Amino acid sequence: MVQSLPTNAQAAPAKPRPRVRLLPYLLSLPALLICVAILVPFVTAAVYSLQRYRLNLPYLRGFIGAGNYIDFLSDPAFWNTFQVSITYTVLTVVVELLLGLGIALLLRRPTRFHNAVSIMLLLPLMTAPAIAALMWKLMTNPSFGILSYMVSLFGVTDFKWASDPSSALFTVVLVDVWVYTPFIMILLLAGLRSLPRQPFEAAALDGVPASFVFFRITLPMLAPYIITASLFRLLDSIQQFDIIYAMTQGGPGDRLMVFQVQAYLEFFQYTNVGRSAALLMILWLITNILSNIFIKNWLRLRERAHGHA
Repeated sequence: MVQSLPTNAQAAPAKPRPRVRLLPYLLSLPALLICVAILVPFVTAAVYSLQRYRLNLPYLRGFIGAGNYIDFLSDPAFWNTFQVSITYTVLTVVVELLLGLGIALLLRRPTRFHNAVSIMLLLPLMTAPAIAALMWKLMTNPSFGILSYMVSLFGVTDFKWASDPSSALFTVVLVDVWVYTPFIMILLLAGLRSLPRQPFEAAALDGVPASFVFFRITLPMLAPYIITASLFRLLDSIQQFDIIYAMTQGGPGDRLMVFQVQAYLEFFQYTNVGRSAALLMILWLITNILSNIFIKNWLRLRERAHGHA
């Protein structure tokens, strides 16, 4: 008998082309390269933090385990760095959050004037932090700075700004607020304009006081946006380097010696790679803990907003 040829329905499935089989791997290649670019420096820093490693004394290099971390526990300079970093972070985030929320509330209605003002307020955010710090350093110069002259008009003479330990923190916080408040403002403004209108319209019809609407309706609905903006600024502020180093290099003395500046000086000035890497690993641990706290609160607020809490 002559065997019948297979029909189209019975034909074997065609094998995928080699290019089609490689496509998922090619699409995931950029993400893989980014992971490698992140993990390689991180693992390298973690290894260096466990070593006694000084560039000027290479023959003393060796594995000391947690020796660098243990030394920090009894080092007053480290605890000063920790205190200054946390103080700087709290001050900048709180002030910028309050100012950003206030400006966003003023520009809440999407009118042409409000849109133009919001665009103008974004100009400081487009300035590089180091350039902004140098500009403010000139403006706060006690001899010829415009801000020093304006302060003298109110009877305050010989104000040292960043060169005085009593006012150095105030000065760098002022620069940070000027640069980054627009970032929080634009995030909260986007959140305010995306809120549903029905609760506010119902409150207006019922004659609910504005304070009650703000604290019981606006703030709870805006809380996820506030937490998101605070998280971004917190992670950036605790790692601040450009503004502080450009203005004071961590001084006067150690008044503004934050983690990034201290790690920079340990590496480039004291050539102590091990201590510098250990400081950066401690900074990573702090930021990881803080970000986890913020993310857990953000998820809890999101579940409550969806009615699952």
